[in-house]
Amino acid sequence: MAALTYKKKVILAFMEKLGRSISAKSLQKYLFIFSRMQIEDRIYDFVPYKYGCFSFQANQDIVSLEKAGYISIQDEPNSDKLYTLLHDVRASSDLNIFDSKNLDDIVKLYGKMSQDELITYTYRRWPFTAINSVIKERLLSKDELEKVEYQRSKYIDDTPMLFTMGYEGCTLEKYIHRLITNDIRVLVDVRKNAFSMKYGFSKSILEKACKGVNIQYIHIPQLGIESEKRKELNTQLDYDILFDDYERTTLKNNWEYLLNVRSILDEKHRICLICFEKNPKQCHRTRIAKALMSLPDCKYDLEELNL
Repeated sequence: MAALTYKKKVILAFMEKLGRSISAKSLQKYLFIFSRMQIEDRIYDFVPYKYGCFSFQANQDIVSLEKAGYISIQDEPNSDKLYTLLHDVRASSDLNIFDSKNLDDIVKLYGKMSQDELITYTYRRWPFTAINSVIKERLLSKDELEKVEYQRSKYIDDTPMLFTMGYEGCTLEKYIHRLITNDIRVLVDVRKNAFSMKYGFSKSILEKACKGVNIQYIHIPQLGIESEKRKELNTQLDYDILFDDYERTTLKNNWEYLLNVRSILDEKHRICLICFEKNPKQCHRTRIAKALMSLPDCKYDLEELNL
């Protein structure tokens, strides 16, 4: 069998300690609680998704564990999935003493909860995780729902804004969380090819993630730069030359698509341009933003978000 990462060992350790099959929703909640108890870097990042706290990376690791033969995944009638451990790998023995203690405490305190009880607990303890939940009305009281709504309302902002943000060095969950807390309504992907070697930032997964938190995703490849033009960029001058050429050619020849972005901004008021580079000076999204800000009747501000 393939070697296990530390994160995957934590997943298997939960299944070992619980000594039973576990639903997908429950495991996500256990991992979330576990991450809240960690002192240093958290094992996974989470977003407030359809059933509360959810980690795309954890889900991907679970799929990887199935492919490697460690667990089985069975579809349940209620549209959930059930995970079953197939091998006694003793993953818990490889955890550090702090994580091992936290895992034992979680199993002791919450291990006998039903799925609904576990979800309800996380909603009550961390109301922000329930802001996009499709089942919160069934699980929470009126007062508890008001707390969830308060968490959501803290980030509502109707100030017209154009944002840009690269995803270099960032997890999908942290990126989505930043969009939510800035009340961004539309994520505009200006990459020529919406594919990434970094998990979560290829078009299909990114679009699904946005949809699950009520953010619209739009890909406008016409505003991207051909990959062959991005070779041998060693200095800032190289980037500046490339982007000057981009403004004279690609951007000028695709002005209608720039105006399309403007129309989206006029309608939705708060949108974000996404591309890879963390440094805005080394990304063409900055030139797109500059062009948008130079259009007549510009009634919005520009902000580069950092992670």
